[in-house]
Amino acid sequence: MGVRLMSLHRILRTFLSTKRNYSTDGGRIRIYTRTGDKGTSSNYAGQRLPKDDALFEALGSNDELSSSLGLAREFCGPQSTLPDKLQEIQCLLQDIGSHLATPRSSATPTKLAHTDFSMSHVTKLEKWIDELDDQLPPLTNFILPSGGKASSFLHLSRTICRRTERRVVPLYRDGQVDEAVFKYLNRLSDFLFNAARFEAQLEGKEEVIYQRK
Repeated sequence: MGVRLMSLHRILRTFLSTKRNYSTDGGRIRIYTRTGDKGTSSNYAGQRLPKDDALFEALGSNDELSSSLGLAREFCGPQSTLPDKLQEIQCLLQDIGSHLATPRSSATPTKLAHTDFSMSHVTKLEKWIDELDDQLPPLTNFILPSGGKASSFLHLSRTICRRTERRVVPLYRDGQVDEAVFKYLNRLSDFLFNAARFEAQLEGKEEVIYQRK
């Protein structure tokens, strides 16, 4: 819960600092702004870009990834250790979204510092991958996404993570994304593969083996 509250605090600070013109109704702030009605939106530096810009493709895929992890988390069994890890990852994906929305070449030093993403998150994720790997039988065949609901949703999240990584490639190549973010997304798909296998094993579900027809 502490990680979640910390992330929500960061989000709130980000929204306040962007000074968006929210719609009001009787003093109550509404979620819609009407500023995107002409097909553009703004990044954290205040630049307005078309909504089909590579930046928003990356942000949208990153948001979809977090949503899929929330779904997978709901299907994990009561004895699973994964839900807390998945929640922490969701919070970090929110931080990654803030990082993506802040162009490294033009944002102010304050905003760059506010959206910095530490390489320590990559190191921690690698530790989680190794811990799961030590508890899993070695793979001797290709497996299909399977192994129960939680496992299957984790496999789905893995594929969305791969797409998110692909969407971030153009931004990373242009120097708009730091190396730590790109490495984290790359490691995350590996973690989700092991997490899916781990959850299947924990629930006693069978992983379906690929068979050439």
